[in-house]
Amino acid sequence: MAQPITITIPHKLGKAEARARISEGFDKLSSQVVGAHLANFQQGWDGDRLSFRAQTLGQTVAGRLDVNESDIRIEVDLPAFLAGLADKIAGELKREGALLLEDKRRR
Repeated sequence: MAQPITITIPHKLGKAEARARISEGFDKLSSQVVGAHLANFQQGWDGDRLSFRAQTLGQTVAGRLDVNESDIRIEVDLPAFLAGLADKIAGELKREGALLLEDKRRR
């Protein structure tokens, strides 16, 4: 049975810039994962929702990412095999997501 994790990451970029950064980040991830033959990775946008799925070693991780004006919400369904790592995975997603969405403009 899948173990769902949900993460919300605030940002101050606005929806368009946050979506562009998420799209670029997922494109890089996809090319690295597929290029290294680590997993079969699929992603697709429907409006401001990105759905993704990675399959490797008989395990599937699927999720959704909603881009909002002031935050993003990530939901990931982990297979039972990875359920014990849910807190660690959630922490890493939050850390990497915050770095990706960091406002790097001069103040």
